[in-house]
Amino acid sequence: MKAPVVLSLSLAAVVGLTACGSDYPLGAEQEAAAERGDTSLQGAITGSGSSAQGPAVDAWRSGFGALYPKAQVQYSPDGSGAGRGALLAGAVSFAGSDAYLDEEELALSSEACGPGGAFDIPAYVSPISIAFNLPGISQLNLDAATVARIFRGEITRWDDPAIAAQNDVDLPSLPIAAISRSDDSGTTENFTDYLHAVVPGIWTEEADGTWPSGLRNENAKGNAGVVSTAASTVGAVTYADDSAVGGSLGRVALQVGDEYVTVSADAAAAAVDLASRVPGREDYDLALDLDRTTDEAGVYPLVLVSYHVYCSRYENEATAAVVQAFGTYAVSPEGQAQAAEAAKSSPISADLSRLATEAIASIEVGDIP
Repeated sequence: MKAPVVLSLSLAAVVGLTACGSDYPLGAEQEAAAERGDTSLQGAITGSGSSAQGPAVDAWRSGFGALYPKAQVQYSPDGSGAGRGALLAGAVSFAGSDAYLDEEELALSSEACGPGGAFDIPAYVSPISIAFNLPGISQLNLDAATVARIFRGEITRWDDPAIAAQNDVDLPSLPIAAISRSDDSGTTENFTDYLHAVVPGIWTEEADGTWPSGLRNENAKGNAGVVSTAASTVGAVTYADDSAVGGSLGRVALQVGDEYVTVSADAAAAAVDLASRVPGREDYDLALDLDRTTDEAGVYPLVLVSYHVYCSRYENEATAAVVQAFGTYAVSPEGQAQAAEAAKSSPISADLSRLATEAIASIEVGDIP
């Protein structure tokens, strides 16, 4: 026996709420909004996954908590692979993932989520920066071939001719220290997907969330870990969600067609606008295929689309209701604006927000065999 979850959501008066470490980071006004919130929605859900999404999830939790003060959402930024694994094991209510479920994971998801399995909802869009530590240099122009050769250990010094040919700056004679992720990471999967799509003759490995074992880079856990390591190492270079990159690090402008495109929310959003739906999936699964090889002007193709992964069915009605309410809030224009302010993300389009809202509305309550 199954039944759809029916919710009435009021998302007014929440634009601009941000998470700054307290229950009511905007003070008395936000506290008053919470007191006026809908107390009929009660229950607690847990999520795990993408560290890139962490600041956005904190912002969503803050705004959602003001609307629904009796509902609780916890999130642990353990990495995309860990989050997907926890959902498939039935250990969390939803996962945050910088990569959509693959076919094997979709098949496994029916065990925890019922016959309809789990599904992917784009919730967070952000460029991946290639960030470097060269004092006095804030930007370098690089093509994908050069980036791939740097992270393969084939270009080992910053004054290498391949780098110098693309930049009119005084490059230091320093060794390059390439830093990659140690954990199973959607950021790694997106980064390696970009390299394999654009320069497959150099980056021969298929996209994967785990860094290739044959490449002996220094590594660190999470976006915060690789950025911190790079910031403390002159000559370092790494890849990370742009929201995690501090002001002390420079950023690479990537060659796209005949121009070099700098990192920005608008350029990342333009890349998502060119994406297509992954074929052969349920209508409510909104996994996207990105065109990494585009030569469209103003598009930054090294972008991650980070998903909320939900079950299509939950056995507990209260859990389903909070999942549905939180998911709807995150993809709403208000929620997307809040994430953009807190995490420098690119809001999803109005059409994608509508499709995501409809998909989340399809969540059911029922027995899971």
